[in-house]
Amino acid sequence: MMMLGRSMDSVELLVNVTPSETRIALVDMGILKEVHIERQAKRGIVGNIYKGRVTRVLPGMQSAFVDIGLEKAAFLHASDIVSHTECVEESEQKQFVVKDIAELVREGQDIVVQVVKDPLGTKGARLTTDITLPSRYLVFMPENSHVGVSQRIESEEERARLKELVLPLCDELGGFIIRTAADGATEEELKQDADFLKRLWRKVLERRAKYPTKSMLYGELALTQRILRDFIGAGLEKIRIDSKLCFTEVKQFTEEFMPTLVDKLVLYSGNQPLFDVYGVEAAIQTALNKRVNLKSGGYLIIEQTEAMTTIDINTGAFVGHRNLEETIFNTNIEATKAIAQQLQLRNLGGIIIIDFIDMQTDDHRVRVLESLQEALSKDRVKTSVNGFTQLGLVEMTRKRTRESLEHVLCGDCPACEGRGRIKTVETVCYEIMREIIRVHHLFASEQFVVYASMAVADYLINEESHGLLAELEVFIGKQVQIKTEVYYNQEQFDVVVM
Repeated sequence: MMMLGRSMDSVELLVNVTPSETRIALVDMGILKEVHIERQAKRGIVGNIYKGRVTRVLPGMQSAFVDIGLEKAAFLHASDIVSHTECVEESEQKQFVVKDIAELVREGQDIVVQVVKDPLGTKGARLTTDITLPSRYLVFMPENSHVGVSQRIESEEERARLKELVLPLCDELGGFIIRTAADGATEEELKQDADFLKRLWRKVLERRAKYPTKSMLYGELALTQRILRDFIGAGLEKIRIDSKLCFTEVKQFTEEFMPTLVDKLVLYSGNQPLFDVYGVEAAIQTALNKRVNLKSGGYLIIEQTEAMTTIDINTGAFVGHRNLEETIFNTNIEATKAIAQQLQLRNLGGIIIIDFIDMQTDDHRVRVLESLQEALSKDRVKTSVNGFTQLGLVEMTRKRTRESLEHVLCGDCPACEGRGRIKTVETVCYEIMREIIRVHHLFASEQFVVYASMAVADYLINEESHGLLAELEVFIGKQVQIKTEVYYNQEQFDVVVM
C-alpha cells in the first residue's frame, strides 16, 4: 500500500467540502502528494444497487422496464440477467444461451438490480442483476462460490499465489474476482478488503429485507468514502474534514465499515480555509505550471501531450560542486524525487519520457535509475521503468487510473486552442497587410477598415511599426483605418472594404 517502510506518523488526509465539490488532499510530512476532486454535477449512479419493481416486460426487445425510483424507468436486458460470466473463459461464455425475458421476470415482481450505465438524455439507466461490489483489490460476487483472477495479471505464479490467499475468504455469502491492482498485495491487505466487502453485502441484505420497493440499497460511495476504502490499513495519522455534514456521514461510514479509522477523524473548525493552512491551495496552483523548481536551483519542465508526457531536466543556476559531472549527477538525483512526486500529484499516466542531463559515467546512470525506482516505489499506482534508450532518455509508464489534474481543472485556451502558443503582434500585423493587398486586387474599393485586438491596433497606429501603415497606403493608393475591437483575441482581425 502506501508509505510502507517509513514512519507512519505524518500522513494526513484533508477533506475540503463545498455543496458542489469535494476535494481531498493527501499530505505527507507537510508535502502534498495527491489531490482528488469530485464535482457533484458529474457524479453518476453507476454501481448503485436498488430494490426495483418490474413495470413492463417487452418480449420483442428481450428486455424489461424496472422502476427504481428515478424519473425514468430503468432498462434491464435479458442478457444482463444471466449469472456471473465475467470470469468464465471466453470459450465457455459462448455456450451461454440467453433465456427468454418472459421466463426470467414478470410484471410486478420485486428485483434487486445494479446500475451499469447512467441515464442519458431520453434513455433510462441500464441495469444488471449480476451484482458486484468493488473494493481496492477485490470484487465481491454475491452467491457465487469461486475465485476469478483478472486476465491482466500475467505472472502465473502471482495468479496462483493470489488465488490461494483469497480462496479461504470465500464463504456462503459469495466469491471474489481478484483485480489487477492486487498484483503484489499481501495476505493482510486482501483480508481487509474481503472483510469490508462482506460487511457491505450483509448491510445490503439487511436493507433488502427492511426497505420498501423503489429504494436504494447501496450507493456507490462518495469520494471521501472511496478514498478511505482505498487507504484502509495505510497508516493515516489524521483525517481532517472541514464540513460538519460530511464529517457526520464519514463517521457513520467508518463506524460501520472501518472501525480502526474512527478515532483518526477530526472536524476542522479553524477560521482559515483548511487547504490554505496546509499550503495545499498554493501547491495545486503550482502543479498546473510547466516549470517545477528544484531546491538546488535546477528545474524540471513537464509537458503533457496527447501521446505522452515529457519531462526535461535543467541545471539552471546550479553550479554548486567542485566539478560539472558531480553537479549534473546531483541535479539528476534530486530530479528523480521531484518527478515521482509530480507524477503522483498531477496524476499523469501512460507513457512518460524523461530527459535527464547527460551523464558521462555508467555508474551515475545506474544510480539515477535506482533513485527513480526508489522514489516511485511509494506510488500507489503501478509504474514500470524501462531504463535508458540509445538517446539517453528514460522511458517509463504509469497506469492511467483517472483523469490528470490538468484535465480535471483546465480546458483549452480559446485564444491558442490548445497549441500553447500565440502569434506575436508583429506576425498578425504582417498577416493584416497581406490580407489588405489580397482584397485590394479582388475588389474595387475606396478605403479599408481593419478591426483588430487592442495590442495589434496599437502597434499599427503607433510608431512602433515604423511607418508600416503609411507605406502600405502609398503602395495600394488607398486609405486604411484601424479600429480597436476590445473582445478580439490577439490573433483575430477583420478587413472590411468600404
